[in-house]
Amino acid sequence: MAKVKILSHLFYRGSRTWLSDEREESFSKVKLIVFLNHTSLFEPLFIRFASWRLVWDIAHKVVVPGADITMKRPLAGKMLKALLPEAIPITRKKDESWQHFLSHVSHDVITAILPEGRMKRPNGLDKHGKPMNVRGGVAEILERLHKGKILFVYSGGLHHIQSPGDKLPRLFKTISANLELVDIAKYKLQLEKLAEKSFKAKVMADMDRRLLEFVP
Repeated sequence: MAKVKILSHLFYRGSRTWLSDEREESFSKVKLIVFLNHTSLFEPLFIRFASWRLVWDIAHKVVVPGADITMKRPLAGKMLKALLPEAIPITRKKDESWQHFLSHVSHDVITAILPEGRMKRPNGLDKHGKPMNVRGGVAEILERLHKGKILFVYSGGLHHIQSPGDKLPRLFKTISANLELVDIAKYKLQLEKLAEKSFKAKVMADMDRRLLEFVP
């Protein structure tokens, strides 16, 4: 993970904007990382925006769901497991693999998720030609967390560096992201004001709004 951070600084420019008053000084309180606008398998390059303390915590404390198809790939799967040893393979269905992942969610670890669940292609759609939206898994994670911070990472996209299907990344481009820290308890209270009936529907609606409004 440290090598990826160093390489990201060496070969790419970074453009970061904070959307919250709280910043790096609160990274130690992060219990959930939500990465929005999933466009490429090279997204570990965004680790350039983390402090070294957060890099250490991500390497040792993060649990993250990974698509079983991706984790079975010879190169991508090995790289993902090397970077995130606690990556847990899940299928595309709501089955025991997802429940197994949820059993690892607690306040003792940092949970990370890409809530869209699939990559956006350059045409703005997923690989099946369907519009991108957030799935409900992030709500089930939040039901198990009651304190700490959410770190929202709004990706500016990496299609200019590596699109799905490209074998090699392009160098010396700019990686852009907006970052936001939100208190988990306060976030849940804010969700109560939304019109949607269920907690899951409220979370999904809010995440879809964030995708539209906060992605650079």
